[in-house]
Amino acid sequence: MAKLYFRYGTVGSAKTLNLLAVAHNYRQQGKKILLMKPDLDTRFGKERIKSRAGLETQADVLIVDEKSLQGIDYSGISCILVDEVQFLPAKAIDELRRITMEWDLPILCYGLRTDFKSQLFEGSARMMELADSIEEIKATCYFCNRKSIMNLKHVNGAATCEGPTVELGAEEKYFPACYKCYKYEINKAMRKQKTAACTA
Repeated sequence: MAKLYFRYGTVGSAKTLNLLAVAHNYRQQGKKILLMKPDLDTRFGKERIKSRAGLETQADVLIVDEKSLQGIDYSGISCILVDEVQFLPAKAIDELRRITMEWDLPILCYGLRTDFKSQLFEGSARMMELADSIEEIKATCYFCNRKSIMNLKHVNGAATCEGPTVELGAEEKYFPACYKCYKYEINKAMRKQKTAACTA
């Protein structure tokens, strides 16, 4: 039976670049693939899948919920690649799982594991529960040379844990960070806020 893969990493870990490289390899062999992404990811254009390295392509399917994946003829497809899987609802992940079984199709999903509050995204949590293979795409911390495991949000140069869980952005808003640097930056921002409140 074909497998459901979850390849996760922090921001800046070249997840989309990895996806595009896999897509290129399949196409170079003359194999047909389907590229998918969440409908809500409009950072680089609604139908564009783009890496920070500048490579890009067009998505074949925009996923809103599980219904977006139903009624598609998957015959002749060699592989399905899904970008930004963390933004998908759990039921869409269930549907991807079903497709691997019913169509015997490998599905490779790329995305973040946790948000900037260090909480699992809904889509990522379901992937952790259902995926046959879970692989980490490693990257280094923005502040030091340790491995990054956190996604640090910053606003006006200061770290923050405030705001909605889903808030689109790239390097202008998020840094990859190890846990030590993540906590240091958050605590530093909290101290500054406390000092500003005391002097106001």
